[in-house]
This record gives sequence, structure tokens and C-alpha cells, in this order.
Amino acid sequence: MAKLTRKAVLHVAKLANLKLSESEIVRFGSQLTNVLDYFENLLKVEVKNVPPLFSPVKQKNIFRDDKIRPSLSQSEALSNSKSVYCGYFKVKAILDEK
Repeated sequence: MAKLTRKAVLHVAKLANLKLSESEIVRFGSQLTNVLDYFENLLKVEVKNVPPLFSPVKQKNIFRDDKIRPSLSQSEALSNSKSVYCGYFKVKAILDEK
């Protein structure tokens, strides 16, 4: 495959919301070209008679039944909190209202 163009590298960087220096553009262009070349090699592999593999690990039911067990009471859960309001943890707002 031909080497990725500067324009293509800048397009990928824009999609990833990355600001790249000139040296990074050159380095990543070379690295991305190598990755795409590898995928091109994978396209040449004959897989016509290979059954699909959905998971490399044989798994049974990985879920468990929910069981009611004793846990902390509300007062125990809140006991080490710096600030409590009406039975809830009180924390500083993390979102700005605009």
C-alpha cells in the first residue's frame, strides 16, 4: 500500500481530536501506513473453510442469580461521609448549569 498522505493523517487526527506536531504527523503517518499494510496482509488469508469463532474462551453461563444478602444500613453507609443531606451523600456539583 502507498504511504498515507499528510492530508489523510491530519484527517485522522481531526477525527480523534488530536493536535499533532510536524514530527508527530510524520511518525504517525508511517505507523498508520504499517497498520494498514498489516490489514492488507490479513485480507490475503484464506478463511473460506474456517468456521466462525465467536469467543476464544469456552464459557458457560457467566451470570449469577441475584441473592438477597445482609448489607450496610443507610446510617452505616453514610457514617464516614464528610457531608450528608436528607439521608444522601452531599458532594460538590460537577456539571455547570448554563
